[in-house]
This record gives sequence, structure tokens and C-alpha cells, in this order.
Amino acid sequence: MSGTSLDGLDLAYCHIWETPTGWDFEIKQTQSIPYSDEMQTKLKNSIYLPADQLLQFHNSYGSWLGLQANNFIKAHALEVDFIASHGHTTHHQPQNGLTFQIGSGQHLANASATKVICDFRTNDVALGGQGAPLVPIGDQLFFDSYDFCLNLGGISNISFEQNGRRLAYDIGLANMVLNHITKKIDLDYDKGGDLARTGKINQGMLDQLNDLEFYKLPFPKSIGFEWFIDKVVPIVEGTGDRIENLLHTAVHHICDQISLQVKGQRNKTKKSLFVTGGGALNSFLTDCLQEKLGAEIKVVLPSKTLIEFKEALVFALMGVLRDEEKINCLSSVTGAKKDSFGGVIYLPA
Repeated sequence: MSGTSLDGLDLAYCHIWETPTGWDFEIKQTQSIPYSDEMQTKLKNSIYLPADQLLQFHNSYGSWLGLQANNFIKAHALEVDFIASHGHTTHHQPQNGLTFQIGSGQHLANASATKVICDFRTNDVALGGQGAPLVPIGDQLFFDSYDFCLNLGGISNISFEQNGRRLAYDIGLANMVLNHITKKIDLDYDKGGDLARTGKINQGMLDQLNDLEFYKLPFPKSIGFEWFIDKVVPIVEGTGDRIENLLHTAVHHICDQISLQVKGQRNKTKKSLFVTGGGALNSFLTDCLQEKLGAEIKVVLPSKTLIEFKEALVFALMGVLRDEEKINCLSSVTGAKKDSFGGVIYLPA
């Protein structure tokens, strides 16, 4: 798994099985591989590459993923059925009928000498869906004891049950904007939200962020890096203020939008918000979120392993479901014409 926060590659070795009452899992081994400055820059700027150079990078990145996976497998002497790879999203324009995750499945399979299942989003987009978010299938099958499941990656997204259907959508910003701000002082991220905690709200910036048109759109809806560059970066860059204040304001914006969505969807029986993703390790953010939600809804933080590797776990689950030709993309979530099983299978040459 490689997310929009661009912090690195997450690998998780998972055992997944079906029981008479549902699905269960165990995360056996994990590793996070930070991106070098060069790789991070290449991934960040890949949206601007001409088609031939993008496809070349698609292939070389796939080979790099295969090498990392192969090293991980050998280091822990793992028995692997297949590699389920999300890849890295470079283009996400469902309104134009396209989404693209680089990391060529064939190159990955050849480099790792292992069966690969990848490209989980394209089929859903071809069926008229957003191709996102996809993690809600894991929320439904693994974490249905919680009323809301919130992921705080580069983007924040939420899922929940309503009238017997799983609903989900991208809420808006999360680590993407926070990491963009810390890069100004050559810091990868604001550990624990310590810098943000010392800042103050810049009301002008907060008002502009909260007034973004995306927040007024009905769901299903999703966003990508293009939206961030086009709509958010100009606001941040146009705000002349201290880094601490920019971070503090961004955290309040993130929590404003999450709390609006949670409060808007809750009823008297919905009382728990299960939070994972890198943003769950930002204690200032989770404290701020709990304050805005009030006592009626409890913010639940699982183990650090699950916080960091839940998305990798869910794409392993999506691979299992694809391999067994069972539904892994929910039309109630993405807005597609029908439920489907997404993913393309590649065998090593």
C-alpha cells in the first residue's frame, strides 16, 4: 500500500480466513519502507509526466515494488499465496472515467516471482463508480462492531451502515495538507501534532478551507491529488503565517469537516468512531476531533499496528475476495451500476 500522504510503502503479511459467522484476520508481519527524497519527488510529480514517461515510471515502480516485496518475503521466510498491491495513485478523475495507480502488475510479479493481484479501482470506474473509497469492504467484513470507521491517510474518508447498506465517501483533507505544510521546514511530518498544538487558528485560512465546494457535494464522492493541488495549495500558500498556525488551522479544518459528517449521519444508537491511518497517531488531531464530537461519540484508537497497516490489510482482503471471485467493490459506496469484484491477476513469467 502506498497512500496519498507519500510517506512510504507499507507491507503487511496477513492470514485471512472465512468462518461460519464472517471473516477474520491476523497481521503476522509488517514493514514500512520510507521513500527516499528522490522517490517521493518522482511520485509527487508523476501527475505532470507525459504519457510515455508515466508508463515507463509505471513499469519501473512496479519492478521496485516487486523487489521490496521479495526482500520482505525472504527476510521473514514467508509462505505467500499472492501479493495484493494497491500501487500508488497518480491520476484520479472518476468524473472523466479514469483512475490510474502506477506499479505495473506484470513487472511486480516478475520481480517478486509471485502471483500478483492489483488494479482494484478500474473496473468500478468502468461501471460508472468513483473507484473509491475501497476500504469500506474491510470495515464491513472486519470492523462492523464499530458505528463509524474513519481513515486518516492523506485524505480522510468514512464508512458506516445505514438501512442495511454500507455507505462511504471521502470527507476531505487529512495528512496531505499537514505534510505539505511541514515540508516547508524540511520536516516529514508533525509528530504527535506537537507543532500544531502550539499554534493558533488563522480564521481567514480556516474560512477558505471550510468553504471549498467539494464539501457541499452529495456522496458518493472522492478526491485525489489533483484536487489538492488545484484547490487547497493556493489557500495554504496564500496564507502568510507561522508554520505552527498553519498546522493548527489545518487540524481544526480537518476536524470540523469530520465532525460535521459524523454528526450529520449519527443517530442515538451510533456512538463509536473507529480511527485508523497515520493521522490517528497525531494526538492533537484526535484530541481536537473528540472535543468537536462531544461526549456522545467516542473516538476509538486500536493498536499501533492496526492504525498503520489497516489499509494494507484491507487490500489483502480485496485480493482474497478477487481470487475467490467474491464482491469486493460496493456500489452503495462508489455509486457504480452494480457491486463487482475488482482486481487484475498477473502471473510471474
